[in-house]
Amino acid sequence: MHANVKQLRLQTKALIAATQRGEAVEITFHGKPCARLVGVASATPNKRLAPNPAFGLWADQGEASAQEIDTQVRHLRAPRSFEGSD
Repeated sequence: MHANVKQLRLQTKALIAATQRGEAVEITFHGKPCARLVGVASATPNKRLAPNPAFGLWADQGEASAQEIDTQVRHLRAPRSFEGSD
């Protein structure tokens, strides 16, 4: 099944009903496919996503307090100073 963005906005309930019947709805934007709407039962439940490397950025800090983390962030955001540049 195909639907454009306007149909998605105006007929969301009907498109969700189609996914509950097992259909996949391809969403198009300016005539080009941009997304696919599938039901939860149709999705592959065993597929695990790769962990995002940005998630748990402070995990190696242990039980650091908010003050310590704030200090580290300020240090990272501080402008660089170049020695010998006059």
